Amino acid sequence: MPKPKYQLADFMINVKNEYKDFVTTVHEMLVQQGYKTKIELTKKNGLQLFYREPEIKSTIGIILYFLFHDEKLMIRLYGKNYNKYLELLNDLPEIIIKQIEKSDQCKKLINPKKCWTGCMGYDFYIKDKRYQKCLVNCFLLEVDLKSLPFLLELIKSESKERLKSN
Repeated sequence: MPKPKYQLADFMINVKNEYKDFVTTVHEMLVQQGYKTKIELTKKNGLQLFYREPEIKSTIGIILYFLFHDEKLMIRLYGKNYNKYLELLNDLPEIIIKQIEKSDQCKKLINPKKCWTGCMGYDFYIKDKRYQKCLVNCFLLEVDLKSLPFLLELIKSESKERLKSN
């Protein structure tokens, strides 16, 4: 039996009204830049919407997930170019910095044999504090009204740097 094909409208049904414009803005921006979308149903988080660079089929090509966790809208940004927008990281509000602080330490930066070979982890400073965080959940961030402009800038910055490298 073939898997059902989900559309953006299916995902948007579960998005609270106050976040619909944000999700739509990000979606339109990334699609216009050539990112491919996919919506999948997962057992843990329900529908997930993710964006992938068109030429890269591995997880390294993924720029962003929208997902639901404990009934909250979350994003997972894969910031492989984070070192090119460090100023933006220094300007993040406390609400986002606290979420980054709670994310797992990067096992590979502690012991290079501990994680999968493709992992690179993140190693950066925010306001003079060093963070060595896991690639998977460093930028797993809750979408809320206070963080919307900062989340949008993070996504724009990562997307801009990815477009430069293509």
